[in-house]
Amino acid sequence: MTDTRHQVVVTGVGLVTSLGVGCQAHREQLMAGTVPARVTDSERFAPYTVHPLPEIDWSAQIPRRGDQRQMENWQRLGVYAAGLALDDAGLKEDAEACASMDMIVAAGGGERDIAVDTLIVEESRKRNDREQLLNEKLTTELRPTLFLAQLSNLLAGNISIVHKVTGSSRTLMGEEGAGISAVETGYARIAAGQSTHCLVGGAYLAERLDLLMIREAIQSLGRDPKQPFWTGDGSASGMNLGTAGAFLVLESLDHARARGAHVYARLDAVLGDRGSRDGDRLEQRLARLADDTGASGGEDTVVFSGATGQPELSARERAFLRARFPASPLRTVGALFGHSIEAQFPTAVALACLALDDDAPVSPFAPGEDAIATKAANSAVVTTIGHVRGEGIARLTRMS
Repeated sequence: MTDTRHQVVVTGVGLVTSLGVGCQAHREQLMAGTVPARVTDSERFAPYTVHPLPEIDWSAQIPRRGDQRQMENWQRLGVYAAGLALDDAGLKEDAEACASMDMIVAAGGGERDIAVDTLIVEESRKRNDREQLLNEKLTTELRPTLFLAQLSNLLAGNISIVHKVTGSSRTLMGEEGAGISAVETGYARIAAGQSTHCLVGGAYLAERLDLLMIREAIQSLGRDPKQPFWTGDGSASGMNLGTAGAFLVLESLDHARARGAHVYARLDAVLGDRGSRDGDRLEQRLARLADDTGASGGEDTVVFSGATGQPELSARERAFLRARFPASPLRTVGALFGHSIEAQFPTAVALACLALDDDAPVSPFAPGEDAIATKAANSAVVTTIGHVRGEGIARLTRMS
């Protein structure tokens, strides 16, 4: 049987993090050879630290004020990053290409009205008929447009409206696993010839009290803003949530070459899985994912780790990576950008693309911990281990 699988390449990167907006802003800091300065906020949500949204002119990618008004910042961030990726790939003004472009979005729950949530909690302390109270407040206190901001699939919907990406659309939910599956699904469709070009990615807004509360419920958040990501004993210091919007344009190599597109890197393999983490099952699963993706190390291979910052889990991930890729420089995305849940894997893949597209070594992310890279990366391995469930690995190669 003839092998009809297609090579998959990345031709567009749209990236927004606490470090800045766009590829150039990140490239200038990540390829300079010195550790970039972290951008954090430890005051607004004390005792917790977040990596905040940078200053953004939303109208640069969302020109209509009406479109901006009906979105909250989580959706604006995703739509903005998607627009950056389309611009970067040279497809933003290509109506025909956008109309046939598939889209796969990793999304979490939408915005909440914290004032109404607080009001309901306070009022429920004074009344016993809490079911009736809830119905009263839901019908009188919530603004109608909030429901549009809460729908997870409206991130994809707004990308379609604003950027005219109107091929097939899929929205995946499931925390870090959603981001892994979004990239994996886009890769698989193009490799199988079911799609020629695809927009994949996600967005996460760390500056939300409800999301901080969810993670603190499992006691996973860090509490010391001065403590480095990696502590002296090799464990991590706790999760600091990071704002990020990351979208990628994936294409078949033939499709990219036919239109003369710039190629950041070849996406060789993407796989995700989930299961028990008892005993050494996590390590066994990671080893199988590494084997199946063909991930191997070397001095010219950079490993981008999506470690969460949870002490035990991150220590296990780090031990596996050091044993599996002993000669490869390790870069912990969360140490510099924070942990961005659904957007964590797409963000790490975007960073790998920037590294493979540059002739300079990747700067250290964690001062005192990351080995200095001696040469530019020719290949990259991207990992993400979800803070509760889900694991994924991707392998990328520099295009000659």
